[in-house]
Amino acid sequence: MIQPLRTLILATAATASLFAVGCGNKEDVVTEGKTEGIYLDVGELKYQVQISRQLNPYDTEDKEYLTAVPVGQRILKPGETWFGVFMRVQNDTELPHPSAREFEIEDTQGEKFRPVPLPLVNGYAYRPNPSVLPSQVLPKPNSTAGFGSTRGSLLLFKLKTSTLALRPLVLKITPPGGGTKGEVDLDV
Repeated sequence: MIQPLRTLILATAATASLFAVGCGNKEDVVTEGKTEGIYLDVGELKYQVQISRQLNPYDTEDKEYLTAVPVGQRILKPGETWFGVFMRVQNDTELPHPSAREFEIEDTQGEKFRPVPLPLVNGYAYRPNPSVLPSQVLPKPNSTAGFGSTRGSLLLFKLKTSTLALRPLVLKITPPGGGTKGEVDLDV
């Protein structure tokens, strides 16, 4: 009598553990990250900040990121700095979806900054894509941005140097067509 009861208890426990594991596989929707590197669910796509940092226009690597900045934007005023956010986008769905077109950085005082538009000749620049295909990753791995040290497409911001002390700086990503924005605290 003890052996069948023991077998029944073990079988019930095994079934319950399989059920619990199956329930744990469901992924939560993540729209906020307290640090870079977190995958955010924004619209139908996943966004990840690979790295963010100040850019030095006199540094050899950073000079490349600043290629073809529009004439009216090239000169930094006293108290301004270049700031780069290197972004990766991924489509884990079975359908194509557009990538985000709207980004902004907000400091703790509520001041907002939008990216400086970069021309096509800048191979590092983030470009909204009207149709990110299933399983596609942007930037494409064999592109200048995808093959570079950051492995991300550049969102270039011109910030006040005083803003760097007003942390956390929060990058906000607006999904195409509206919906819940993604927000990530940038490592400054």
